[in-house]
Amino acid sequence: MRTDGAVPDTMRAAVIDAFGGPERLVIRDVPVPDVAANEVLIRVDTAGVGVWDATTRRGEWADGRDRFPLVLGADGSGTIAALGDDVQGLRLGDAVIGYAYGDAKGGFYAEYAALDAGHVAPIPVSLDFREAGGIAVTGLTALAGIDDALELRPGDVVLIHGATGGVGTMAVQFAKRRGAHVVATANGGEGRELLRRLGVDDAIDTQHDDVLAAVRRVLPAGVDAILALTGGASLERCLPALRAGGRLAHPNGVDAPAPAGIRATAFDSAPNPAAFARLSALVDEAPIAFPIAATYSLDDAAEAHRRLERGHVLGKIVLVVDAREDVIEKVA
Repeated sequence: MRTDGAVPDTMRAAVIDAFGGPERLVIRDVPVPDVAANEVLIRVDTAGVGVWDATTRRGEWADGRDRFPLVLGADGSGTIAALGDDVQGLRLGDAVIGYAYGDAKGGFYAEYAALDAGHVAPIPVSLDFREAGGIAVTGLTALAGIDDALELRPGDVVLIHGATGGVGTMAVQFAKRRGAHVVATANGGEGRELLRRLGVDDAIDTQHDDVLAAVRRVLPAGVDAILALTGGASLERCLPALRAGGRLAHPNGVDAPAPAGIRATAFDSAPNPAAFARLSALVDEAPIAFPIAATYSLDDAAEAHRRLERGHVLGKIVLVVDAREDVIEKVA
């Protein structure tokens, strides 16, 4: 293993000792994870906070093999502190992003995270550590929906339902980059204004507007595709806007039953070098807005989860782990 010579034996981390509510997240000193030959050790700057972290915390995806104390945090940013002997193409000190979902050694709610080198990539040059800390899962998921599942092309009309969260705010911008006409929904006027700032062609407030009527008013012929980032009754009201032969896509875990004659695709993001390269190229070719809804310190990880579970998060919540050069601004 190659190191920068400054890796301690223990680290501070936000861990859970049992599944449950946000109060289960506590700060503790735990061992810095070992680094296998194919792995990278990242000195964490910022960790993303997503609904998938809360789902893991509650134990809804438990498979009986979870080991406590468990460090949450599916993605994050930082610098490389150690490299396994077989790792190529990355160097000590590189600024990187990582995708640690499902990693047995834990995630990014810690001062250090060890993960497979294939799940690590250089930070897009146009992003800082804060923005990059939450883009691995959201960006790769948005790309999987826009490019792989829906295969959007110039001139396509797409409805992105539930567009104001971390994945949605990336998806609307990526869809515009692909030349699509983008209709997007938000739950409230503040969310609608955010979508307009992100460049959507038509923003619909589901609290006050009839989505189907609003779509038909501006697009009488309907839409070619729907990216469903939330499901349930609100999605069902959108589905008649889809043209015959249209495409419906949704991340696994979103309840999105497809009407007859509609091609429906469930998808997940896939962290690998090719996907990271595609994400970085898209982010760096022109400015991308990365809305940060709230910033918390590592010590306030439980409060970050409480904010997440109150809902209506516009953009992404992040945890600042290494705050040596930053003043933490905690947003309610």
